[in-house]
This record gives sequence, structure tokens and C-alpha cells, in this order.
Amino acid sequence: MKNIKLLCLSLLCVTVLSCKSETKPPLAIAQNTDQKAPLKKRYIKVALLLDTSNSMDGLIDQAKAQLWEIINELSYAKCKNEHPSLQIALYEYGNDRLTEKSGYTRKIIGFTTDLDEISKELFSLTTNGGSEFCGIVIKSSLDNLDWGNDADDLKMIFIAGNEPFDQGPLDYKDATLQAKEKDVVVNTIFCGKYEHGINTQWKDGAKLAYGDYMAIDQNKETVHIASPYDDIILQLNIKLNNTYIPYGSQGRYKAETQREQDDNAAGYSKANAVNRTVSKSSHLYTNSTWDLVDAEEKKGFRYQDLEKNDLPENLKDKSVSEIKAIVSQQRQKRNEIQEAIAENNLKRRVYIQSKENSNTDNLENAMVRALKKQAEKKDFSWN
Repeated sequence: MKNIKLLCLSLLCVTVLSCKSETKPPLAIAQNTDQKAPLKKRYIKVALLLDTSNSMDGLIDQAKAQLWEIINELSYAKCKNEHPSLQIALYEYGNDRLTEKSGYTRKIIGFTTDLDEISKELFSLTTNGGSEFCGIVIKSSLDNLDWGNDADDLKMIFIAGNEPFDQGPLDYKDATLQAKEKDVVVNTIFCGKYEHGINTQWKDGAKLAYGDYMAIDQNKETVHIASPYDDIILQLNIKLNNTYIPYGSQGRYKAETQREQDDNAAGYSKANAVNRTVSKSSHLYTNSTWDLVDAEEKKGFRYQDLEKNDLPENLKDKSVSEIKAIVSQQRQKRNEIQEAIAENNLKRRVYIQSKENSNTDNLENAMVRALKKQAEKKDFSWN
């Protein structure tokens, strides 16, 4: 089986590299008025509900260490040859620092495509003993997040914890019924022994909302496999950061946040920093709210709407045409760097697959297995 996986990854690498030499279609084809309308944009919406009571330090560490690997797996997803967009929301529950009125739950961040903010909030989490009310936090996420009404989107809750699932004043069965009505799948991740989770209703909670029940060892240290391509990718990350052009009131702050999250990822291991770099080279990592290169490609963007004070110092005295030329140059550099990262990452994945053991007892593997299984029902694939 391992040899088959290696062969598939090798073929994928060859295919991607060969795509670079393909010629563009003739202009006559590109202008064909009989072409089909663009496919509707599909979304993967994931709400992560984390128990932050005293015993969950290991769970939070796994979430921090494995965030970028999970995002990378999602970046490979396709539906009808189109890449879906990803939105992530984050909740915490079971922490005594939270109010009793809220049911000891807190929406940390609603659905967002800002991956740096998700990382920042994860790294700010701390644990404290409390009351873990699964029914309340599930209902809160259903009531207070924008799940949308598109039946083709993949909408998923992942709730992780280790106390009985039926604790609290709200019956978890009512919360899971509401999830079914909203077409939201509830996946439960029990931190402890598999049978113990079954006996404390975690499996039942998943079953009622068409989700998967999983058990993990939350205290297992995340093992990252080093590869010969890691240093190359990290050097490319330095070059990648230099292609960003911060603008607007949030520009300087968000650029600093980007660097901070690079440091946070590296704080766990070099391989984790590599995983973050790979995420930054994917279509899921966009920063149009503060980076001119990404902003220019957004519908409705106009240079004429920018105030002089919105621009970095080195652009304030430039004309619009000069700014456009600089942005275009930075975009070309970024595309080349991201392509180089992707090429090295394909080789890295082949290498890691050859060294990997069947270590499935962690947050990342539990989430990815459930995501792929349930995504197939919505015609998503990883082929």
C-alpha cells in the first residue's frame, strides 16, 4: 500500500511539473461565446469547538501544531475540477474564565478566510478548569455563525473534549437536531479511550447529526518528519514575505501578524514552519484586506479609491501607473515563488510518505479522515 501511495504522489509531481509547459489555447477558443458559465463557488465551512478546561492542554497543543497540516490537506480538495474556498470558525468552551450566562462558551472568531487570525487566536488560548456543556456550545455555533443556505457547501462542526457529552442544561439531542435542520454535520472527538467516549455519549452525539465519532490521545506529542526539502521551502518563505505590499489602516499590523505566525509555527518545529509556508503558497491563503497584490485581484477594487495615507511610505509619491507596475512585478515574483514551493512540497510529500508510520491517534488525522469521508457526499474529491 505504501508503494502504491508513493507511485501516486510521484505521478502527481510529474503531472504538475509538466503543466508548466502547456501552451495557452488560441484566442478564438478563449473568445468562444458558447462556453459554459463559470461554476458556482463552493465552500468548506469548518467550526472547531475546543474544550479549554484544565485537562486539555494537550488538545490545544495539537491544534496549534497541526493547524497547517489540516489546512494543506483541505487545499488539495476539488469539486468538478474547481478548488473550494475554506472558512474556519473557532469556539472555546468549558473554561472558568468564561461567564456562566454564556454557558462557559465563547465565539473566538466567526467564519473567516484569514488563516493568520485563526493561528493567532489558537496561540492565545489558555486552559482553566470549568464546566463542559457540549449541547450549549454546539447550539451557540449554530445560532451565531453564518452557515449560509447553499446545500452544496460542506458544513461541519468538530467538537473535542473529554467530559460526558450530556452535561449541562441543554440536551445535546436538541442541539444535534438543529444541526441536521441546517445541514451541518457534527463530528465528535473524544480525548481519551474510545470505549469511554462511547459510554459518555460522544458517539451518540455524532450519530444523531450524521457525523463521525473519533477518539484521540490528546497528550500524544505531534511528530513531524523532517525532509531534505525543508530548508529550501523555508528560504522561499522569506522571499515570499517580501512580495507583500501592506496598505490601509490594518496593513502594518497584519504584516506583523504574518511574521508572528511564522514564528509561532517555527516554535513547534522546522517541519511545522514548512507546513505553514506550504499553506501560504496555496489558493486558501489570501490577504486582500491588507495586501495590494491580493487586493488588486478582488472584484470592485479601484486604485482611485486609495487615499495617500493608505499607502506604504515608498509608494506615497508614486503615480497610479507606477504603483500598478510595482504591484504587477510583485505578483509575478510571488507566483514564481509559490510555484517553487509547490514543486518542492510535492517532492517533500513523497519523501514523508516513505518514512511515515500509521500514527492515526491525533487531532489532524481524525479531522482529515472525517472531512474526506463526508466531502465525498458533496462531490468533493482529493484525486
